[in-house]
Amino acid sequence: MKAIVLEEPFQLSLRQVAEPTNAGRDQALVQVKRVGICGTDLHAFGGNQNFFSYPRIMGHELAVEVLEIGDTDRALDYASGDQCCVIPYMNCGECIACRRGKGNCCTDMQVLGVHIDGGMRERFTLPVDKLLRADGVPVEQLALVEMLCIGAHAAERAGISAGENALVIGAGPIGLATASFAKIAGADVMVMEMNETRLDFCAEALGIDKLIDAGKDPMAQIQQLLGGELPTLVFDCTGSAGSMKAAFDYVAHGGSLVLVGHIKGDLSFSDPHFHSREMTLLASRNATPSDFARVIKCLQMGAINLDPWITHRAAPEMIADDFPTWLDPASGVIKAMLSFDQLQ
Repeated sequence: MKAIVLEEPFQLSLRQVAEPTNAGRDQALVQVKRVGICGTDLHAFGGNQNFFSYPRIMGHELAVEVLEIGDTDRALDYASGDQCCVIPYMNCGECIACRRGKGNCCTDMQVLGVHIDGGMRERFTLPVDKLLRADGVPVEQLALVEMLCIGAHAAERAGISAGENALVIGAGPIGLATASFAKIAGADVMVMEMNETRLDFCAEALGIDKLIDAGKDPMAQIQQLLGGELPTLVFDCTGSAGSMKAAFDYVAHGGSLVLVGHIKGDLSFSDPHFHSREMTLLASRNATPSDFARVIKCLQMGAINLDPWITHRAAPEMIADDFPTWLDPASGVIKAMLSFDQLQ
């Protein structure tokens, strides 16, 4: 069968790989329908992704059709023939994090498409408890559930209070997801971004009117919007060391900073500045099953319209040519989608 392999940075190939075996115990065999292209994939393509090794079949934002279910004693909400989204985090279930319900940061985490081969292939097997049916959610939106869950988890980590002023830095897909769920949680959301097209998208698709041009004295813009004050909650979704360091400056006294994006390497900050504000610093990694359930419910209720998010589409035969263009902000990409069920 065919798979898309990232052989090394900047080198994608479409090649033949071995067919998966039949579904074993507690396993399901699935046919890949759609693959969302994540910032993780773009960073891996450029050689800048944490935890990544080459060669690798990427793809963790997945919509699949269940072909076969192996023997299992688990109660499942799906059957063969159903379309599902995928929880791509293969956690051990036994470590201290897993025992505390935080399998999203398992000590032996294996994420599809990052630590182990993912879904940019025709078929593969995965544990039965990593599939979720979402009746009424279109197949392309199923492939974006995991992306939304990253933002939903970040908003949940923040413990948002109704009416709280929240700043989201970075309007890539994860930033947009974070802004969406911060808004659903009742925050008064503002977004900072360098790309004018993405700021326009925030206004048109998300209904956010407090927009900050990151290239034009953002501190002054923030204080003007908030009557001279600063937000009590800041999310940095950029994956940029410079932005993450600067984010400390935008947090009000007594406020919180949530680092959603991550980088290779270390971060430094001023301890007097940090302590004087009694700032809370949080990391947000991946998502939990409860985040997936909440996101699916929001999509079923129509709380988020994902149609405008998908700006670019490609078939596997096009990926080697199209993928590099999605790194260019001038391409206008918000979310790219690979239609893996249209292989020729």
